[in-house]
Amino acid sequence: MRRLLSLLFVAAPLVAQQPAPAAAPTVAPAPRAFTPNDWYKVTTLSTPAMSPDGKLVAFTVTTVAERENKRHSEVWAVPTAGGAPVRYTSPGYESSNPRFSPDGRYLFFTSNRPGGRGNTWALRMDQPGGEAMQVESYPVGSVPKDKSFAVFDAVTDTSGGAGAGRGGRGGAFGAPATPGAPNAMAFPPYGAITRPVDQARFDGRQIVTFPYKANGVGYIPNARQPRVVRPFQIFTQRFDGAPRVQVTDTRYSHAQVKVSPDGKWIAFIADAQLRPDSVVQQAADSLAKLPYDAMRDEAPRNDRDIFVIPVTGGAPRKVAALQGDESSLDWSPDGKKLLFISRAERTRNARLMLIDAAGGAPQNLTNGWQYEPSSAEFLPNGDILMSADVGARTTLFTVMPKNGQMRETIGGRRVIRGFARDEKASQVAFVATSVASPTELYIADLDSRKDGKNDGKNERKLTAFNEKLNAEIAWSDAEKFTFQGVGGLTVEGWVMKPFGYQPGKKYPLVLYIHGGPHSRYDEGWFDEFQNLAGAGFMVLYTNPRGSSGSGADFTFSTRGRWFAEDFKDLMQATDIAAQRSDVDSTRMGVTGGSYGGVMTAWVESHTNRFKAAETDRMISNWWSWYGASDAQGLTEFEFYGKPWENPAMYDSLSPIRYVKNVVTPTLMVQSEEDFRTPMADADQWFMALKKRGIPVEWVRYPRSNHDLSRTGEPWLLVDRLGRLRQWFGHWLTP
Repeated sequence: MRRLLSLLFVAAPLVAQQPAPAAAPTVAPAPRAFTPNDWYKVTTLSTPAMSPDGKLVAFTVTTVAERENKRHSEVWAVPTAGGAPVRYTSPGYESSNPRFSPDGRYLFFTSNRPGGRGNTWALRMDQPGGEAMQVESYPVGSVPKDKSFAVFDAVTDTSGGAGAGRGGRGGAFGAPATPGAPNAMAFPPYGAITRPVDQARFDGRQIVTFPYKANGVGYIPNARQPRVVRPFQIFTQRFDGAPRVQVTDTRYSHAQVKVSPDGKWIAFIADAQLRPDSVVQQAADSLAKLPYDAMRDEAPRNDRDIFVIPVTGGAPRKVAALQGDESSLDWSPDGKKLLFISRAERTRNARLMLIDAAGGAPQNLTNGWQYEPSSAEFLPNGDILMSADVGARTTLFTVMPKNGQMRETIGGRRVIRGFARDEKASQVAFVATSVASPTELYIADLDSRKDGKNDGKNERKLTAFNEKLNAEIAWSDAEKFTFQGVGGLTVEGWVMKPFGYQPGKKYPLVLYIHGGPHSRYDEGWFDEFQNLAGAGFMVLYTNPRGSSGSGADFTFSTRGRWFAEDFKDLMQATDIAAQRSDVDSTRMGVTGGSYGGVMTAWVESHTNRFKAAETDRMISNWWSWYGASDAQGLTEFEFYGKPWENPAMYDSLSPIRYVKNVVTPTLMVQSEEDFRTPMADADQWFMALKKRGIPVEWVRYPRSNHDLSRTGEPWLLVDRLGRLRQWFGHWLTP
């Protein structure tokens, strides 16, 4: 094996967390309220990876460098037996996403560093120390039981270099404009009729097709040459430094390739008819131009299927023809069965399925279950480890393949932000958070026996990055409640009490509305809730119908019915909270972002019960939004067609049509580079409110996109938290 580069920094371990010297006992101050500036102090853990021998867990640690106005990520590791976490990567570079090689000799991670090729770096774990390096031609993919080689999908390398791009199904298309040009979009794209009179003097953008912009990416140059499709082929490669071997050479792509435990067979997912990628794309392009047709567009169809070929190549054999799409493919330990997640239709529940590798009828392991599997894999003993959202919490289940019987392995009122197990499946490490606890790393036992008596037992916390902050701040917890909404659907809601809560006192309340609409509020720590609770507000949040986590029927019940029953769910939750003896129903506010932003505009144009509103990333006019957003597919599906195909729905669901009813003082927050909910809709809402004399303020954040509140510049993110407190404090406090 040849190393491409070997420099930059000393490897594991670098810096350990050391306890402070013993000091004289002091009385700790009472925990205080959260303030916006405390956001800078929160440490976020993510992407855990466990070494194959189960002795070490690596993970990403993200902190905020307040003075530099940026986040900083490093790879750390901690022994599973306990001990101080240790920094493994240099603090001078951004590093994240650790993963171990199958034999545990390398710890790979992602980092963009000068002098490197690509962004994958490695540390040697079988030596006491060393430097980060890049390892040429080290394969990453599915491995058989003996770990002698890897199987993966990639585009055929036509450059003669060491590797080619990796990605999803559908191939890679022609390159954009000239690399290094000051403005790549100034060059005429392929198919353009006009050209600059003088290229050197034209610094505008020329566009002939879409997409030409994307949130978080910016403007995207159109291709300057005809589209070239390069399907993803299957390759094998040994770990001894030998070159990769191409197994397939087809006009269609192979995805989610998995090698059987004995190394003799490869399973993959591909177009159900094995049509060339170019044909699939042309068909999709043609359908996209047609007006919505219920019989055609709502009809069940078979998009992709599972196939098997010998590891040496050959004709593919279809395992089964199944409606819809398949994912999360995995072999059983004996190589006789294939596990996968199937979604027959977009609006139907995903199901955990099992089928004989030789073919036959699949077995539905989650038949009749309300919830949906997020991921699934076989354990060495033949059981299945499955993750799933169960309402607002995330849970790990062990599933029996014979009958689909489930037992909850890791659960509770919390959210799991990533998990990893050792090779023997004797333990599982996971990053978790709860409403009153930021992320930390935990570990628990898995049971290799059939009785499952030890599943999830002996749980312990491996890190304490936020321990000091937790002792300093009195995080607010939330009381969960459920109610029966319209039609008898069960809806989850929460009320978070403010800092310093005193029984017998009434508090102002703010209703939070999440985005999506098919996202959810969960049982994890959330800065925005803690922000308002720390300012003395009761916080009400809920997952109305349309939210994810409660099954596809619940999620898609709002299709074509936005602002109908979902609006009623929100108002019913507000009614329940308003009846509490500790809530002042005369001082209530409402806020939300994205879908929550447009719903906030809908709320304030259809009721005057709220005395203040804050709308974030809002939409006021679905016609203008459709023409300027990067996500037209959302309403084409949710509103059954394009605006000119269903104008009544686009019109009737636009809050701007009802702006004459608004009397609520409104704070508006929008990002200058938001291509998801562009600025024009906020322009219209602000102008209308101002013309009508409604108190309104508008804050436009520079260098920010749709994700400002989650991943935006720290200074701007914290500024937004402060303005929320100020606005509601002005209008809702005596």
